[in-house]
Amino acid sequence: MTSRPLPVIQLRVPTDEDAIAWHRVFDDPEVMEFHGGKAAELSVYEELTARQRRHDAEHGFCLWTMLDEDGEVIGFTGAQPWPHQDFGPVGEIEIGWRLARSAWGKGYATAAARTTLERVRAAGVERVVAMVHSRNERSIAVTRRLGMELVESFTTPVSRQQGFCFRLELGTVRP
Repeated sequence: MTSRPLPVIQLRVPTDEDAIAWHRVFDDPEVMEFHGGKAAELSVYEELTARQRRHDAEHGFCLWTMLDEDGEVIGFTGAQPWPHQDFGPVGEIEIGWRLARSAWGKGYATAAARTTLERVRAAGVERVVAMVHSRNERSIAVTRRLGMELVESFTTPVSRQQGFCFRLELGTVRP
């Protein structure tokens, strides 16, 4: 069985305008099924894109805006420090992705996640985690394609949802 080539994607540090684009592409109940069921208010995406610009400046990586071959915003992918102190992989670097429904099933998440792994490895990150809702089969499949291992099951403290923590050891790039 031969695998199809991954699509060409572009990643950029999110701009102020990307908050609007993220709000638009995530305004879909299917996209948000494992993220509360509906898109957040625009102000949440404005704060998120601003935080990602800070992460990029401080760490050399962030949740980047993902663009398709035509330069259209189709979501985000990237890495950030795990944002919670009360559960999950506290102190670890989390990779993640979220795509517009129209971009599903085309290899964008895998292509973008592989680029993310290259960038965080180059930034000196030695391992990453991916936190995935236990019923999110599409994202679980991406973690498997990346070679990640299931290391923990958890229950989120607020929504009481079941999730999985996958981990991948990257090592560091040596000069």
